[in-house]
Amino acid sequence: MAELEVGQHCGVPECRQLDFLPFVCDGCSGIFCLQHRSRDAHGCSEVNIRSSSVKPDQHRSYPCSYKDCNGKELLPVLCPYCEKHFCLRHRHQSDHECEKLDTPKPRMAATQQLVQHIIDSKKSDEVKSKKRKGAKNSETAAKVALMKLKMHACGDKSLPQTERIYFQVFLPKGNKEKSKPMFFCSKWSIGKVVDFAASLASLKNDNNKSTSQKLRLCHTASGEALPFEHTLETWLSDKDCPLYNGGNIILEYLDNDVLFIEDTESYFS
Repeated sequence: MAELEVGQHCGVPECRQLDFLPFVCDGCSGIFCLQHRSRDAHGCSEVNIRSSSVKPDQHRSYPCSYKDCNGKELLPVLCPYCEKHFCLRHRHQSDHECEKLDTPKPRMAATQQLVQHIIDSKKSDEVKSKKRKGAKNSETAAKVALMKLKMHACGDKSLPQTERIYFQVFLPKGNKEKSKPMFFCSKWSIGKVVDFAASLASLKNDNNKSTSQKLRLCHTASGEALPFEHTLETWLSDKDCPLYNGGNIILEYLDNDVLFIEDTESYFS
């Protein structure tokens, strides 16, 4: 089965770690992970050339390109899509409103189409019927649960009330705690939601390692593992199978070639 190509591998041969938001060296233009982003860490081939002709500026900094942000970094943090400098807080595409967020690279677009075709071909008529029938019930149940979630959910309290989205997050099978109420920002990417939820629930998160199982956010109706690069608000406005503010969502560890959970009901029983 084709694997969705998200992120790039570190250019250091001994590392090769998969990073979903890699760093681009402004010296050799290589792609590196957080650990090897500095020139010394990856043995930059341009260091000797540049140091012999230009005296390095020890006080240089890289200002964030995001509007109204005064953040600076001592090392360049380049977005691989729009190729602009950002601070660590705004390095995600969704966080700096990347101008190329809706323009994936051709290879990525082709892979997404292939994955979507595989998902569609595996969905039986029974699953589709269940999705349509349960949509209205899920929406009603979410509205009832929302008030209770607002009283108990944990999350980033600095988020504006208008951007908060509440879920009862069902944790991976085998976890001591079955579920936990949480809230997230509607503008966050699914990848950022997963990272934040893992931190709140103290879950192991090796999503930056290509050989490990991935911690995925899954839809309770279809069981589909939501793509990391999608935003939360995209799924809240989905016409066919939306997420609901106050509804349920599942966190589960899945193998790289597994794209959905078959038995979602088992998480609620």
